[in-house]
Amino acid sequence: MKLKFKKGYTVKVISGDDRGKSGEIIEIFKDRYRATVKGLNMVKKHTKPTKEKKGGIVSIEKSIHLSNLSVVDADKKVTKGKKEESKKTASKPNLSGNKTKKIKKDPMKKDTKKITKPTKKKTN
Repeated sequence: MKLKFKKGYTVKVISGDDRGKSGEIIEIFKDRYRATVKGLNMVKKHTKPTKEKKGGIVSIEKSIHLSNLSVVDADKKVTKGKKEESKKTASKPNLSGNKTKKIKKDPMKKDTKKITKPTKKKTN
């Protein structure tokens, strides 16, 4: 499967504990379909002291599944593939020319829609 993510891309987390946060991709694991993002999904790891490193509790980044990430444009718009998602949704006008009216039949039943045909103007 082709990936839409590359190392260095800025991504936004769309689900999980770090939802809404964004960061840069450090590493991608194609076989597991996961990515490590700088500063996100931080976990504490207990390490033993060695000759080179001091032991203790260290914070490291863990990988995030790519389905929980979305690419962020330079314009700070969240994109998913070729389609753009925006928080503002424009209402679509009724292009068919039919008028819709809500009519309540019975207070115990749900609202129903009735479609009426457009009226033709008579010319004399």
